[in-house]
Amino acid sequence: MASKQYDDLSKDELIRLLQARDQRDATRFGLVWEANEIERDKALNKDFVALDLDPSLSCGNAPWRNLIIEGDNFDALRHLRMTFAGKVKCIYIDPPYNTGNKDFIYNDRFVDKEDLWRHSKWCEFMFQRLTLAKDLLRQDGVILVSIDDNEIAQLRLIMDRIFGANNFVANIIWQKVFTVKNSARHFSDMHDYIVVFANNTDSWKPNLLPRSAELNETYSNPDDDQRGPWTTNAIQARNFYGAGTYEIRSPAGKVFLPPRGTYWRVSKESYDKLVDDKRIWWGSKGQSIPRIKKFLAEAKQGVVPATLWFHKEAGQNAEAKTELRTIMGEANEGDLFFVTPKPVRLIDRILRLTTDADSLIVDFFAGSGTTAHAVHKLNKEDGGNRRVILVSSTEATADEPDKNLCRDVCATRVRRVVEGYGDTEGLGGDFAYLRCRRIEPGRLMEIDHSQVWTALQLIHGETLAPFEDVPILSTGDEEQRLIYLPPVSYTHLTLPTNREV
Repeated sequence: MASKQYDDLSKDELIRLLQARDQRDATRFGLVWEANEIERDKALNKDFVALDLDPSLSCGNAPWRNLIIEGDNFDALRHLRMTFAGKVKCIYIDPPYNTGNKDFIYNDRFVDKEDLWRHSKWCEFMFQRLTLAKDLLRQDGVILVSIDDNEIAQLRLIMDRIFGANNFVANIIWQKVFTVKNSARHFSDMHDYIVVFANNTDSWKPNLLPRSAELNETYSNPDDDQRGPWTTNAIQARNFYGAGTYEIRSPAGKVFLPPRGTYWRVSKESYDKLVDDKRIWWGSKGQSIPRIKKFLAEAKQGVVPATLWFHKEAGQNAEAKTELRTIMGEANEGDLFFVTPKPVRLIDRILRLTTDADSLIVDFFAGSGTTAHAVHKLNKEDGGNRRVILVSSTEATADEPDKNLCRDVCATRVRRVVEGYGDTEGLGGDFAYLRCRRIEPGRLMEIDHSQVWTALQLIHGETLAPFEDVPILSTGDEEQRLIYLPPVSYTHLTLPTNREV
């Protein structure tokens, strides 16, 4: 309707057009939730968002490369959209699953199973934040979202709307536990999902995963081939191939035709070349249907990722809890553990699939900080320079106004991982600790120089230095330097004496 002219239409005609549009929107395929009926998300606002640096809670020496941001992620995402739009290679989030068991806070209150608007609140909450997150991704960027059965259907449709159904990549099933609960009412829940969307599927391609030792062990060399260990692939396939219906004769004289409903996957000419190259295997007795040799030395250095991730390769819940308890020690007791952490091995696998050595990673439901832990671990392992931005709220409620998950769990965990804890050596790295501050549109003159300096550094550079009360601030290198003059006056400027210059 926006592309048409309506000046000449009568009131009745306009009403009919609007009614037709409302009817079409109400019945179109996709997810509809009661956004106008539920209590408005109080986090949604039009204020300007600034970031205040807290050096006392930061880790390592300035300038810092990584960030931990305390605040509502709606606010943080708006600031990140201003400073990091189009720069992020990978977003991973583990949002509340909306189980009704005190895991989803809406307007400072937990949403329980009896809330009639439970799913609508969750949909509106996620839609607003995922819409902002999309703008952060590079053209070849990707977002992965952990979820369980409570909201998997709704999440997929929300992401279809925001990212486009054509940019759906995969729905990974992760085995989060490995023991069956016989006390389960119907089925023992043993998995979560990871929904994967690319910003543009034409531009994004996953990295190969490292080959496992178990996979290499499937190669052997029963005929002492000089080319080394090998395995075999079937020579027949179900797809019709017009040149794949010839007879094959074994060295022992046995004749083979493709099994019913299949065809040889190579032509007779290609088959003869395989025979000459001694790449056809007839079984240990020389009587089996032929197979094609595939040598380990010729195999790819990695494997294409599958959509089923077992706990042996991607970790599981109990492992994640043990990791967090070991790192946090006594700080791990009490109410801090209402969070459900993810294992480092799971995030490590995600990073290997989606990032390169210089990627920027964002997690705006940071929880216990596993994503930063995995980033620093992988950087130390492969010498990478990945940067990570975590966003976490305090999770304070009316009943627990002093709770601060971001400061007491997330930042504490990452600091110990970076610096070391107990007998465990630190992984190295750093982070700047920042807090979101809302500034009403009519009071923008209240923005101070430190907030401007922070924003400018995040927009134009890859490190963050604290504000200093000096006439001129400068950061950068010979190729690119940022200069900021807080108290601008003519005394700070060198003007040309020749007015014609």
